[in-house]
Amino acid sequence: MTAVSTVQKADSRPDHARKRALAAARVADETRGTDVHVLDLRGLTDVFDYFVVATGASRRQLHAMADEIEQVMKKEMHDTRRGVEGYEDGRWIVIDYGDVVVHLFDAESREYWDLEQLWSGCKTVPLPSATAASGTSR
Repeated sequence: MTAVSTVQKADSRPDHARKRALAAARVADETRGTDVHVLDLRGLTDVFDYFVVATGASRRQLHAMADEIEQVMKKEMHDTRRGVEGYEDGRWIVIDYGDVVVHLFDAESREYWDLEQLWSGCKTVPLPSATAASGTSR
């Protein structure tokens, strides 16, 4: 393998992860999630590349967001989750896609865990205009 093809392979992974993170953020926004953010954690950890963070108004809404994100990731991104936690409780649902981790919170849990502050050294990925226009991005 040449040096060029090695660099191209390394560069394609984060690009693909970013597209998947933005797709999950889009779905969270479309299912009425609020305060939707994509955090770029590359360079801060080798475990994952992006966090998608969103708030839902109820357990039912958090379930709807999680279910729809899972369907879109499978159909459009050809990716399946590696794990999910918190679905039954419906206060903080974590969906693991390997290099992308989706965090869906109720308002109280979102404030308590404050992932944006915890990972304050990260960059925030600008969201497409549809999400920004709905007032859910920073």
